[in-house]
Amino acid sequence: MKFCEDYRPYFAAARHNVSPKARAYLAGLLMKGERKNMERMEEYVEDYAYENQQQFLSDSPWDERALMRQVGGDVSEAVGGPDSAFILDESGFGKKGDSSVGVARQWNGRQGKVDNCQVGVFAALSDGKYGSLVDFRLFLPESWTSDPRRCDKAKIPEDCREYRTKPQLAWEMTQEAVANGLNFGWVSLDSLYGNTPWLLRAIEDEGLVFVADVHIDQKIYVEDPEPYLPRRRDKMGRKYTKLRGRSAPVDIESYFVRIPARSWHMIKVREGTKGDIRVRACCRRVFLWDGKEKQTRSWWAVCVIDPENGIKKYFLSNARKSATLEELVRKHSVRYWIERSFQDGKTSLGMGDYQARGWTAWHHHMALVSLAMLFVLKERLLHRREIELLSFQDIVELLNFYLPRADRTEEAVLRNIARRHRKRRASIESARRRGKRRKINGMKVTK
Repeated sequence: MKFCEDYRPYFAAARHNVSPKARAYLAGLLMKGERKNMERMEEYVEDYAYENQQQFLSDSPWDERALMRQVGGDVSEAVGGPDSAFILDESGFGKKGDSSVGVARQWNGRQGKVDNCQVGVFAALSDGKYGSLVDFRLFLPESWTSDPRRCDKAKIPEDCREYRTKPQLAWEMTQEAVANGLNFGWVSLDSLYGNTPWLLRAIEDEGLVFVADVHIDQKIYVEDPEPYLPRRRDKMGRKYTKLRGRSAPVDIESYFVRIPARSWHMIKVREGTKGDIRVRACCRRVFLWDGKEKQTRSWWAVCVIDPENGIKKYFLSNARKSATLEELVRKHSVRYWIERSFQDGKTSLGMGDYQARGWTAWHHHMALVSLAMLFVLKERLLHRREIELLSFQDIVELLNFYLPRADRTEEAVLRNIARRHRKRRASIESARRRGKRRKINGMKVTK
């Protein structure tokens, strides 16, 4: 497959090239399977050896960062441009136990609850019609970064053991995207990042445009508070060191409630399978001040309401003053495509099916998922004229037909069943032996 050959140099490891193993792993991700982990891939991917693939994913020294720089550049070439967004968001992966790198009791957005999971911060690039992942970072909770022995066991590199918040990881990826020349018109963020004041200011100071969701209690100023340092009334006492504002802030929610109905407009977001998707929206120029800066920021505040369920969303943007409401709403709507990337990755590419506990394995897996996602993107763009509605899952089903499968015969299926039974029996016997040892160790020995 020519696609794999194009990325062959990125799988150079020590004295040989492991691209054949990468190709086998990609085939496993792109073909249909009940679960796309290494153990199950062995059942349906030809020329696949479980032990070899385990080493390839967990220990082989090929550089996933170099691969991702190329993947990001290729996605940018395919869908990048001034009308495209660099989208940042996180995704959780439920895990059992406490050995998988970064696992902890934390918020899992997919489950909508606090769960035992790993969390990755991801970046995608989208033009509003197509999108694909271009970068990622694994979030390490403080329970990990404060435990050197745990980090040693997971083989976390020394320079990655410092605790960094999710907004800090998002900023790292933004800076790297700029440094690598990715082509996009604005940065899109959800409310976790939008409610991080320093991040929005860093993005603006970098010369970038952002569109960022915020919480309903986000403070805004209707009038410029014109920060000032109070003067002492006499020469007694300490000098003032904290800036004050000349006007008081209001919550963004209460601000938009007072805006009359005639100022709201129905805006088309995109075309859906059941017709045009529209929202009711309103925007105003407001002032933002963090209580520390000497100068305030003048940004757009926007509220969008889903007319079907009444759900309201608020976002801020530092887009130019001449930006229209339609433009602001369209920029905001592109966030949909990173959520779609997560959905496609988890349902069609085994993004969350990995059998890996260590740092290297997690990053290798996500890089290969991103590479598989890029392949699907290129195929959809190549055939979009003759097959306009070609979907992610359509391509996976086609590849399941075109790529050779190792389980197409009755003998192969029976062989796979026997292999699973052997592994299951071995697991049962192992658990039984561990139970006996615990029982013996727990007994009191008397003379």
